[in-house]
Amino acid sequence: MFPTAALLSLSFVAIAYGQQVGTLTAESHPKLSVQQCTAGGSCQTLQRSVVLDSNWRWLHDVSGSTNCYTGNTWDASLCPDPETCAKNCALDGADYTGTYGITTSGNELNLKFVTQGPYSTNIGSRVYLLSEDDTTYEMFNLKNQEFTFDVDMSNLPCGLNGALYFVEMDKDGGSGRFPTNKAGSKYGTGYCDTQCPHDIKFINGEANVLGWEGSPNDPNAGTGQYGTCCNEMDIWEANQNGAAVTPHVCSVSGQVRCEGTDCGDGDERYDGICDKDGCDFNSFRMGDQSFLGLGKTVDTSKKFTVVTQFLTADNTTSGALSEIRRLYVQDGKVIANSKTNVPGLDAYDSITDDFCNAQKEVFGDTNSFEKLGGLKQMGAAFEAGMVLVMSIWDDHAANMLWLDSDYPTDADPSKPGVARGPCPTSSGKPEDVESQSPNANVKFSNIKFGPIGSTYA
Repeated sequence: MFPTAALLSLSFVAIAYGQQVGTLTAESHPKLSVQQCTAGGSCQTLQRSVVLDSNWRWLHDVSGSTNCYTGNTWDASLCPDPETCAKNCALDGADYTGTYGITTSGNELNLKFVTQGPYSTNIGSRVYLLSEDDTTYEMFNLKNQEFTFDVDMSNLPCGLNGALYFVEMDKDGGSGRFPTNKAGSKYGTGYCDTQCPHDIKFINGEANVLGWEGSPNDPNAGTGQYGTCCNEMDIWEANQNGAAVTPHVCSVSGQVRCEGTDCGDGDERYDGICDKDGCDFNSFRMGDQSFLGLGKTVDTSKKFTVVTQFLTADNTTSGALSEIRRLYVQDGKVIANSKTNVPGLDAYDSITDDFCNAQKEVFGDTNSFEKLGGLKQMGAAFEAGMVLVMSIWDDHAANMLWLDSDYPTDADPSKPGVARGPCPTSSGKPEDVESQSPNANVKFSNIKFGPIGSTYA
């Protein structure tokens, strides 16, 4: 669940963004192996790679090295309008380690929070899993399947989010539907999610320059007239103090550019085409404050395994998604998910439409998840194919308090649903976490997917 008016803009200082392809830096995708398992528990290793989101990349004029975007401002001569900007500007290859703090080793991906590069200071990153062709995104349908990974977030304090999730992006990053996008998935284009973010610099092959305004509290980000929307399955949004698993749905299929009311901005949050709140299961928020955290049942001071199962009504890969289950493995022990312990709420330990409806009612939250299709719609997005995203970010909109503290901050913490984690409400300010925890990082490893029960022991 993201806060009201969230920009969902992962902060960065490296000068970036574009749709043409530059030639000043060669693009070499870091290799990352994953495993596909069968019902008998046998797993095959697949050699894959990750690609950096285009929003982080250096954007410059196609014939030289003049920035098309600096700080949070477009170059008016190169980018007087969306179409001209897309023709004039090229995004270049990435120095994954030196500029962005992104490294891989075998089946492990390490995302560093702040990286002092040769030309800039980079904050946060977002990468996507590429398919075996090293060019297009790997597409996942997890209905009647499970998805498993190991995570080490022992160095991820209050205010940060090491996220692993799926969004319904185009396999080619939108280059097929929008020919002005020459870069495509090879350069990490086409991002979208249920927050319909306006901070994406290029949407549908055009620069998002119309109505662009620099962020008042982030010198490197801004928002344009358009947002980019699609279904989103948040497998893991977490730091060492808490975690949430959250399906979000939209009334549309695939990546869609929005404007106006459809984007669901501000007071129109529940009038848009996407469910920004989602149906979250955060153990702390659901009443078990001893389950996940430092020294707790799931001990975030060391690595553990996260298993997420997507059950269908008829136990087939084509059936309607009916339940999302979660379990953990740590120190060789399988740990069942916590159960809800909230007055007026039955003891749920998985996400179903019944759980979502009951949770919304008890917490007094608007049920846009049900309105926009619930789990059935989430399953339909998986059937169409979803892209794996892994990121590390801080939150200029709400300091990540919606994940790890009391939120809203003006609500009574004793009210059901307000307390989401143990972090103080004064925590999470980007200027604080960036200066105090620059070496924070998250490690995702040992990614596996396959039939229910095949990816863990």
